[in-house]
Amino acid sequence: MAVKRNARILRPEPLPMRFMVLVAGVCLVFASLLARAAYIQVIEPDRLRLEGDMRSVRVSQDRVQRGNITDRNGVELAISVPVHTVWADPKVVHDRNSLADQRRWQALAEVLNTSEEQLLRKVDNPQRRFVYLERMVTPAVANYIHQLRIPGVGLKEESRRFYPTGEISAHVIGITNIDAEGIDGVEAIYNDLLTGTPGQRRYRKDGSGRMVEEIEFTESQLPQNLTLSIDQRIQTVAYRELTKAVRYHQATSGSVVVLDVDTGEVLAMVNNPSYNPNNRTGVQPHQMRNRAIADSFEPGSTVKPLVVLGALQAGVVNADETVKTSPGWMRIGGRRVQDARNYGDLDLGGILAHSSNVGTSRLALELDLNDFLNLYSQAGFGTDTGINMLGESMGFMQHRQRWSDFERATLSFGYGMSATTLQLAQMYAILGNGGIKRPISILKVDEPHPGQRVFSREFTQQTVKLMEAVIQDGTGSRARVPGYRVAGKTGTSRKAVAGGYGDEYIGLFAGVLPASRPRVAIVVMINEPAGDSYHGGTVAAPVFSRVAEEAMRVLNVAPDNLNSRELRVAGWGGRSSD
Repeated sequence: MAVKRNARILRPEPLPMRFMVLVAGVCLVFASLLARAAYIQVIEPDRLRLEGDMRSVRVSQDRVQRGNITDRNGVELAISVPVHTVWADPKVVHDRNSLADQRRWQALAEVLNTSEEQLLRKVDNPQRRFVYLERMVTPAVANYIHQLRIPGVGLKEESRRFYPTGEISAHVIGITNIDAEGIDGVEAIYNDLLTGTPGQRRYRKDGSGRMVEEIEFTESQLPQNLTLSIDQRIQTVAYRELTKAVRYHQATSGSVVVLDVDTGEVLAMVNNPSYNPNNRTGVQPHQMRNRAIADSFEPGSTVKPLVVLGALQAGVVNADETVKTSPGWMRIGGRRVQDARNYGDLDLGGILAHSSNVGTSRLALELDLNDFLNLYSQAGFGTDTGINMLGESMGFMQHRQRWSDFERATLSFGYGMSATTLQLAQMYAILGNGGIKRPISILKVDEPHPGQRVFSREFTQQTVKLMEAVIQDGTGSRARVPGYRVAGKTGTSRKAVAGGYGDEYIGLFAGVLPASRPRVAIVVMINEPAGDSYHGGTVAAPVFSRVAEEAMRVLNVAPDNLNSRELRVAGWGGRSSD
């Protein structure tokens, strides 16, 4: 019996069901933990790393101010000044019950020039962690807010753009937005150069706020300063004289452009109306438009020297020949071209001096069509000037094979096309430098662009000499500059409207000086002058004279037309020799 009992005890029996379930459960839990660990460590480790970094990694940046903009002589046109931004953490405001101190919030509202209700409305949500209370406050206001010591309210140091010259150079310089990003003018075009890149340091901190590890360090890239080609002295005079003329003649707008004929640099570019970039409250969009490059118009008689130059180059006429303009009008293709009166036979200087439409039409019709049209394209009409500024218009120049004689005639005195003030200034710069076309630059250039010869030096110089008759004996007498020979051309164009031409005019004067060796080209445009004085020789030529006189003084250009009386005034004693 004992043997059987022991045999029964040693015989294996099946495990109880509860034990098997328990073992299976333990294995399942272990497998789940292993799978979860593998998922976290191998498949998706980034999320937990990110959460860990959010609790321990901090980033600090070096503040980099925007680069300055200066004129060619170092005069500051745009600078960055320190300001502060007032911000709040609504969660901290509610957690620390800072709203209970109503006097401090009332003082904050008063210094920020807002109501207490509007201020409290910004921090009424305790779930938010950051809100702006006010941007761009002065250091004095920031210091006052700092002394209030309101829990949850902080200050952040920033910079604000300031424009010392105000409205005088606003259209050239442009503006930035509240985040110091350029949105107009050279501020926008050269935004990347002016901005730079702030330095950055990433480091890890422990629970006590001590730095335990520096993870990454990036050096800051300093912004570049811009030196413009503008001479602020000439810019100021041009703006002052243009503003006076626009107001006196009750015109709607006007522009002046001054170019260095040898380098293509813009020495002045002004418009009226303008705006104050430091205070844009109430500024209208039309005030911000750079009309000198954006607005195009029919240039009228200011392009007549181009036709004379083309006739000289083609051998159609010699400088001393005369052209018949009697009886003061001519019929072309059933339509009529006429002058102010019958000038009879005119030489080329007389055609320009009296602004004879008949004379220029006869010259244009003698030219080969392709040669005639190439004059305008080579002078820069119908294309950009290379200035690289926002909003530049290329004007309008037709490109087609068939032209009627009447269309060629009207094109010869500046109708049937359109150009900007800057394009017209480029044409006169080409005439002034002997026939070389260079891209226009708003930045100061160290080495002038070699350019491209588009007209003969000999005939270009002859044309400039012929243009002097406009000032001496013709319609541009009011453009004279004491002590200097001036070569230029007046222009008065009627403004086109739907179905024809209206009763509004544009008065123009364009010229170069000194005529013996031109240094600058100046174009003045007065848009829609009121009253009986609307001709270019009346409204635009006087502005040219005053701007040109100041430009010669600023640039220290020697006079080339001193007579005996002026020499005595200069204090040299005796008379000059002839």
